[in-house]
Amino acid sequence: MLVSQGHEVVLHGRNQDRANLVRSKVPGALAAVIGNLASIAETKSLAAQVNGLGPFDVVIHNAGVYGESHCVRTIDGLPQIFVVNSLAPYILTCLIKRPKRLIYTSSGLHQGGDAELQDIAWSKRRCNGSSAYADSKLQIVILAFAVSRRWPDVLSNAVDPGWSATKMGGAGAPVTVEEGSRTQAWLAASEEKEALVSGRYFSHLKLRSHHKAATDPAIQEKYLSECARISGVAFPA
Repeated sequence: MLVSQGHEVVLHGRNQDRANLVRSKVPGALAAVIGNLASIAETKSLAAQVNGLGPFDVVIHNAGVYGESHCVRTIDGLPQIFVVNSLAPYILTCLIKRPKRLIYTSSGLHQGGDAELQDIAWSKRRCNGSSAYADSKLQIVILAFAVSRRWPDVLSNAVDPGWSATKMGGAGAPVTVEEGSRTQAWLAASEEKEALVSGRYFSHLKLRSHHKAATDPAIQEKYLSECARISGVAFPA
């Protein structure tokens, strides 16, 4: 969508094969950066690659995994579902040169996430795929709203694309890929006043209700502090 509107777009793949694949599917893209978001070190490297191509007007955080299989522990000893869905966007937000707009892909399932942020790295509990996913999607809304509060010069919003027919969502999902991505593209490029807002939660181009905990500064600061402790990356002043 963004390429068709004439924007310069950089894609991402978790390895070279995936990057080559996505380049073949979006031939008008400028480049593709590489990094496995399940690795803290590779995520840091990815941020450096992005900065080498930037600065950027917009960064869309869209990667995600779901399911019990993604409770597997990563090279850093953390559940993959937490690292990919939640910690990696935090690290990238901290390390990529500040863009004008940030968009974080969440889910309606975030409403069932743990607002107390107890044991976000699942170090004391057995990881449960569905619970970990809901937690991570609440955490990404908390991050979006924390960025909006901390960086008033950046438009930072969260999006629920709906149950979309991606590889993760499955072919039987009721929302097409185009429908599921339209709001992200709109928030990235639109100059309409409805899109020039921050600290909001959208679904299908409309403002939607979200977990009230996401707007609590104390919860936001707890999340930022926990991510900084786990990743070794402090949130910029």
